[in-house]
Amino acid sequence: MSLDKKFEVCIIGAGSAGLSVASGASQLGLRVVLVERGEMGGDCLNTGCVPSKALLAAGKRAHSHRKDDIKGIKAYEPDIDFSAVKDHVFDTIKTIAPHDSQDRFEKLGVTVIRDTAHFIDPHTIKVGKDTIQARYFVIATGSRAFIPPITGLDNDKILTNETIFDLREQPKHLIIVGGGPIGIEMAQAHRRLGCKVSVFDMSKILPRDDQDNVKIVRETLIDEGIDLYETIKIQNIEHTKTGVTLNILDKKNKKSIIKGTHILMATGRTPNIENMNLDIAQVKYTKKSIEVDDHLRTNQRHIFAIGDVSGGPQFTHVAGYHAGLIIRQICFKMIWTKTNYKALPWVTYCDPELAQVGLTKHDARKKYGDDINVVSSKFDGNDRAIAERKAKGQIFVVTDKKGVILGASIVGSGAGELIGVWALAISSKLKINAFTDMIAPYPTLGEINKRVAGAYFTSKLFSAKTQNIVKWLQKLPL
Repeated sequence: MSLDKKFEVCIIGAGSAGLSVASGASQLGLRVVLVERGEMGGDCLNTGCVPSKALLAAGKRAHSHRKDDIKGIKAYEPDIDFSAVKDHVFDTIKTIAPHDSQDRFEKLGVTVIRDTAHFIDPHTIKVGKDTIQARYFVIATGSRAFIPPITGLDNDKILTNETIFDLREQPKHLIIVGGGPIGIEMAQAHRRLGCKVSVFDMSKILPRDDQDNVKIVRETLIDEGIDLYETIKIQNIEHTKTGVTLNILDKKNKKSIIKGTHILMATGRTPNIENMNLDIAQVKYTKKSIEVDDHLRTNQRHIFAIGDVSGGPQFTHVAGYHAGLIIRQICFKMIWTKTNYKALPWVTYCDPELAQVGLTKHDARKKYGDDINVVSSKFDGNDRAIAERKAKGQIFVVTDKKGVILGASIVGSGAGELIGVWALAISSKLKINAFTDMIAPYPTLGEINKRVAGAYFTSKLFSAKTQNIVKWLQKLPL
């Protein structure tokens, strides 16, 4: 017998965005149906954030044994079982999976259907034999790896984030095409786990981040033995019995031939919108995304698109943010709620970590000209960083002329944790003096946030004018 019911909310896609909407709407008393054709938890749990961070953790642990920066501790080359490391990766997924499981959501009152959904009219979808109608639809189908049209590239002979974690054989030479966060994280993880690694990008690596901070990451990767080929063009790719060959041109049109055993494509994402019959639903879309307004609403007012498929910033925390906006609009009728990415943080989990929120100093100058202030502080002035031999790094903070915080850029140990307070500051429209008024525990890496804020006032505080004021005040009685 097929299901033939009407729901208040129908969610297509059980990734981070869809699960958050399903959980919230169901617990607020709405009748919710959740449709997922693949694994519960989507890309983040199964092929993205979770496995990549587990692999990075393994690489970081291995690399810690090679360090000889603390006297009295002898460095050595660790014995790495690459296949067993993958067991660690899947154990991590298995531990987190119950939180995203079908069983958990059914206990929350959500009807879960594991099949492919497609629209048969703007208010109805077909899922297998089931016909489902809903007052609201939320499309949260996510994205997958984009494969560029490179001459000679065979899609059946490449790795993507969907297949790299299943690889049990240790690559002798992993070629990575793409120098964004995914490419850089996987490059460092595999290098630290004993693989030779080469990264290729038509631009510079990590182009969205502060380039002074990226320079530190670049130097670290090169020091660890990763070969970086930036601002190059891949003429063609040849798949051979022993692996893969890249024919490239650098910016001076010099030709090079690079051979590897495996190739990972990390060249961006493309939305999962095929076979949904969006035309029948009369929903507008492009090859890059489903078109939405600032409310995440499509041209059909009862249909929303959230997460990667909506074409906005592609981060798991953005998916969760989108879900909150949908809950406000559907459940509480706060229809004025809009997206605002002004205080959106992001982190590349390389070592040292690279974190950003708000405007970089380059973007701030582009937008405001000279009406900004930029202050900085280095990790080598932080006592905790010195003690732990983690003194490679720096922070930049950008404010307007009145001291209102516009952005923060951090590279260094724990940058992903340190950036959070700056996201709060920007979302709360705080001035930088909020950090000078803060008492920071000693010794912590977090003290660098207070130190950089202090740098904002240094020139004024210790100026000749201030010194004269202090001298005059000394004439007054206690």
